[in-house]
Amino acid sequence: MAQPIDIISGALKDIGALAAGETPTADAVQDAFSMLNDMVDQWSNESMMVSYKTEIIFPITPGQIQYTIGPGGTIGANFTGSISGNVLTVTGITQGALALGQTLSGTGIANGTTITAFGTGAGGNVNDNGTYTVSISQTVSSTAINAYYQRPLAIQSSFVRINTNSNGTPIVNGGLDYPVAVLNLENYEMIGLKTLSGPWPKAMYYQPSDPLGNIFVWPNPSQGEMHIFADTLFTRYGTVYDNIVLPQGYVLALRWCLAERLAPMYGKNDPTAMAMISKFAAQAKATLKRTNMRPIQASTFSDALLVGRQKDAGWILTGGFLR
Repeated sequence: MAQPIDIISGALKDIGALAAGETPTADAVQDAFSMLNDMVDQWSNESMMVSYKTEIIFPITPGQIQYTIGPGGTIGANFTGSISGNVLTVTGITQGALALGQTLSGTGIANGTTITAFGTGAGGNVNDNGTYTVSISQTVSSTAINAYYQRPLAIQSSFVRINTNSNGTPIVNGGLDYPVAVLNLENYEMIGLKTLSGPWPKAMYYQPSDPLGNIFVWPNPSQGEMHIFADTLFTRYGTVYDNIVLPQGYVLALRWCLAERLAPMYGKNDPTAMAMISKFAAQAKATLKRTNMRPIQASTFSDALLVGRQKDAGWILTGGFLR
């Protein structure tokens, strides 16, 4: 498994700043490490560089229309669990739900620990006990743990899952999922009564404020479980010895793109060498983007339809009466 120091050493050798067998100085490592983290931050803004979407799951609080997301936000999970090696064992969730990409915090948990895979914990619904894979190997005794989502740059899509009928009885064969329109600010402002009560959300607006993003749902819901999809953010590395957990092809792309950015700092301006490095960097990124590119959606419903008065399952489950 590669580490940032491997990427840095390889990039410096690619531009001729290091010879084979040499190791970079501490100052050179620090400069290149800062550049690497800045580049990773930039990649978070390039949608096709993102290999998968983060599914943000949180239960609706009846009567609440605003939620915050990010470290310390209201969206996340609180649970009791322990870690042995790379396995997180969850024994009791008191709030929220666990999902890929969440960052963990708690007594004895290493900084930057994230959930990277599901084990016996399904991860698809609230209150899924079981095992999960984490990014950093460690040993943590059973303790209270908080799992939070990074503040997303934007929201791509959303749906709400309804697990009970209007009389409170569970829906047979599991919950029902309904689309939730993702509105821009102008369309959200056009909603006259933002506190209008309804059975569950039909629309949402995301304000990507910093450090916490704000999610507003409409109408004012009485039930539901929100599922929101956003581009996964690349995480800045804490040290040059962190393990790089990325799909195939990303390590080479990091190396060539870093080399392209470091060359001017070392006065490397040979046209032939720079053309080769730029070509390889562009090719590496283009290959990843082709892999991550989503097929064009041929047709879709306008978000305006989702917040209209057309009859949906809400009309059926409430007996045909508006709320």
